[in-house]
Amino acid sequence: MEFAAGAIGGVCGVAVGYPLDTVKVRIQTEPKYTGIWHCIRDTYRRERVWGFYRGLSLPVCTVSLVSSVSFGTYRHCLAHVCRFRYGSADAKPAKTDITLSGFASGLVRVFLTSPTEVAKVRLQTQTHTHTQMQTQQRRPSASGPSAAPPTCPAPAVGRAPGPKYRGPLHCLASVAREEGLRGLYKGSLALLFRDGHSFATYFLSYAVLCEQLTPAGRSRPDVLGVLVAGGCAGVLAWAVATPMDVIKSRLQADGQGQRRYRGLLHCVVTSVREEGPRVLFKGLSLNCCRAFPVNMVVFVTYEAVLRLMQGLLS
Repeated sequence: MEFAAGAIGGVCGVAVGYPLDTVKVRIQTEPKYTGIWHCIRDTYRRERVWGFYRGLSLPVCTVSLVSSVSFGTYRHCLAHVCRFRYGSADAKPAKTDITLSGFASGLVRVFLTSPTEVAKVRLQTQTHTHTQMQTQQRRPSASGPSAAPPTCPAPAVGRAPGPKYRGPLHCLASVAREEGLRGLYKGSLALLFRDGHSFATYFLSYAVLCEQLTPAGRSRPDVLGVLVAGGCAGVLAWAVATPMDVIKSRLQADGQGQRRYRGLLHCVVTSVREEGPRVLFKGLSLNCCRAFPVNMVVFVTYEAVLRLMQGLLS
């Protein structure tokens, strides 16, 4: 039941938060953007609404599996810990039990999400090169303006190339062909650091807030309590995760053109040296703004589906 409820909740969360996720990735990987609104305006001006949904199909197809594994791993790990420590899977877990189970959930995610994260980041940071090609075609030749009459412009050499990746599957195939299996798991160490402690924070803060928001005489919070607890848990988790998320995004985007980073530590040192310590918190406000509604939806859907299935099976 936990696996099924997690899958449905995850899909609903992606539907709510993907456009802001695209903005977040572009802010983190492209220094030209001065802020959230600058990125939103520039993306809309150049790519319209579709630009915010680049790479969406792959997360929608895979998020049900990933979210299912996340919630299922957390619940099963917590049950085993409680059974081992207290003799019963239904015993009330301590905060350390919840933290360890959440951490295990984050670690398991990495093996499933790394290739899809690479494809998502590459597609989100991919832009058309028509403007650059047009500029090159308009540039005068080395022999001077008198080399060709102004009334007879030279024909275009060829069509301006489109984007490198035509879609998620083409992106994955191209990365695997050009960079090998390591390319699909680029940034996985940063992803490991990001998801491990952020999911520990995520599930711990949700459990603590649910306990605080549960009315006296009841075992669970009401819908409003779940919404608030889920939203706040998402914000706290992303506040913890953002520094490693920045590094992860830069490492995964670093396969387009010349490579800049030799590894995680080199990426951290180079980014901080060139842009200051604030670079590690790029997209923090956007992450938090996105996390609240997304995780409200995730947890309220998860709890609703779980209760519905329990009612049907009882």
